[in-house]
Amino acid sequence: MKSIDLNADLGEADNAEWARNELQMLRYISSANIACGGHAGTEKSMRHMICGTKENGVAIGAHPSYPDKAHFGRKSMVIGKDISAANLKASLLEQITVLAEIAAQEEVFISHVKPHGALYNDAVKDEEKANLLAEVIDTIDPRLIFMGGPNSEMGKAAKLRGLKFIAEGFIDRRYTDDGHLQSRHISGAVIKDQKARLIQAKKLVTMKSVTTATGKELAINVKTLCLHGDSAGAVETARLARREIEAAGVTIKAFARVH
Repeated sequence: MKSIDLNADLGEADNAEWARNELQMLRYISSANIACGGHAGTEKSMRHMICGTKENGVAIGAHPSYPDKAHFGRKSMVIGKDISAANLKASLLEQITVLAEIAAQEEVFISHVKPHGALYNDAVKDEEKANLLAEVIDTIDPRLIFMGGPNSEMGKAAKLRGLKFIAEGFIDRRYTDDGHLQSRHISGAVIKDQKARLIQAKKLVTMKSVTTATGKELAINVKTLCLHGDSAGAVETARLARREIEAAGVTIKAFARVH
């Protein structure tokens, strides 16, 4: 039977209700990308989320970002101007290592790495940043899987390093005609309507395509679907998306061995 991974960016909560919602999402997803201090997250929140993944049989991934909590990691940094390559590398190494060490203390392991926000978007087209990410992952553990955008520099960097790469599609984001995410600065870039989210999720799984912001039908082949944990209605979307995908005869299953 065909299967697909359903992932969510979690461990980003800054209030009790958001934190409860994140734990609820673990009931429906198969992989969790846990914020590890760059844009959000503390050692306490990392441990909290890791324990939640253990209880729900969910694979654990690191979700590092530019070291920029002030902008939630959603502001680009120019290497050589805003941050040096050495400092960015050091920050990413520290972020991922902290999560990996906490996981080890809880007798589980991390399976993958997915960059967050602006770093993710930049590494789609920026060869230097994509290669820096691949280098960091390879340095920590070459068995870690690199998760990122399809047809991106991240995939090329992973291949050069001999890393396994998992192409990701988004349930709650609009796409440009070149197959990448539309900037959050553009109105409508984040899909807020539940029905529209479900249509996109089902199309990505069953038709391997997406309707772009301009209405164009675009082929896109992904192995995992993401839902942002900070999106309004995220828990309900996760529940409904899992129901719709399974009703289509597709199993929700992590792409990596769980714990």
